Amino acid sequence: MEREDLFEEPSGGTLLRQPPAVWATAGASVVAFMGIGLVDPILPSIAQGLRATPSQVSLLFTSYFLITAVAMLVTGFVSSRIGGRKTLLAGLALVVVFAALAGTSGSVGELVGFRAGWGLGNALFVSTSLAVIVGAAAGGSAAAILLYESALGLGMACGPLLGAVLGDASWRYPFFGTAALMAVGFLCITVFLKEQPRPARKTSLLDPIKALGHGGLASAAASAFFYNYAFFTVLAFTPFVLDMTPYKSGAVFFAWGVLLAVFSVLVAPRLQKRFGSLRVLGGSLILLAVDVVVLGYGNHPTAIVCTVLSGAFIGVNNTVFTELALGVSDAPRPVASAGYNFVRWFAAAAAPYLAPKIEEWSDVHMPFVVAGLAALVGAAIVRVRRAALTHEAGELAPRHAAEDGVAVFAR
Repeated sequence: MEREDLFEEPSGGTLLRQPPAVWATAGASVVAFMGIGLVDPILPSIAQGLRATPSQVSLLFTSYFLITAVAMLVTGFVSSRIGGRKTLLAGLALVVVFAALAGTSGSVGELVGFRAGWGLGNALFVSTSLAVIVGAAAGGSAAAILLYESALGLGMACGPLLGAVLGDASWRYPFFGTAALMAVGFLCITVFLKEQPRPARKTSLLDPIKALGHGGLASAAASAFFYNYAFFTVLAFTPFVLDMTPYKSGAVFFAWGVLLAVFSVLVAPRLQKRFGSLRVLGGSLILLAVDVVVLGYGNHPTAIVCTVLSGAFIGVNNTVFTELALGVSDAPRPVASAGYNFVRWFAAAAAPYLAPKIEEWSDVHMPFVVAGLAALVGAAIVRVRRAALTHEAGELAPRHAAEDGVAVFAR
């Protein structure tokens, strides 16, 4: 199937013509991803309001993603027993409760704890939402991935903007706003999404770990681990380096999120068609490494430009990594996704904690040097493990190498 088919099918359907259940799930996914970047513009305000250091405030990301990573082992176990719809609703309910509680925090310790509960809810929702969208979307799994990446990009773009608008009045308001939006998502899922068919076999807690025994999936997860370290160094540490007002910081990360969305949904598929998935992924990781190092050593305007530009490379990487994770092995998609996310979210937990510590131990440039090296390690893994990934992943062949000029999936 050509990538254009994802947008226009022979039957006359399009990517935008989806059942209400898909749109309800995708809409709630947008809000879920908004919660990741929501705190970006208000990190300095939180530090000031709670009299905390940057490293203490960065624990908001660490607790969130650490719990998210561990919870990935539980999501399949839960959803295969109570069903996708109930799992989504349980995750949304937890996010509503803990996001609201985060807004009431009286200390950074309380806020970090509430963000951990938020991470549990987000893990249940995000991992299950991809499976639900894949199962219910018109146009097949590739179209569903584009819908999911669209939700991710839109959420990443709008999160900092919402955080800036509400956070300008008080750092507490973005948390209350997220709780309200997720409550709306809860109602939409309740009304529009019917219970999805349960898998014939129940997922055990160890299935995602066993799935990582597949060389291709393990390689994709390992590369994504190092990539996510670079990604979340930009997301969690850069706001302290830019040191801007919530509005200005929100505008920077809004532009960053727009590039992320555009490149993940529109640019990445075209690059994959022309050059092949693994070549695109390796090149994008190298460019991200260069970008974050320049960010760390450049002046203030250069740092702003490089922050925004990193969204383009991150968007491409997100799309290719997601496709690899879902297609590289013969494990069921929810199980493969859980194993992959279990590995990569640990880096998202580590980077926000380590980046400020590295600055304390050295200087403000070194966290970005480490992030750049991490991205290069991710690219090296893709290169070294290319044979395993290409053989199993169904990599999209470059147009010039495909028969009759039609892109095919080469096994």
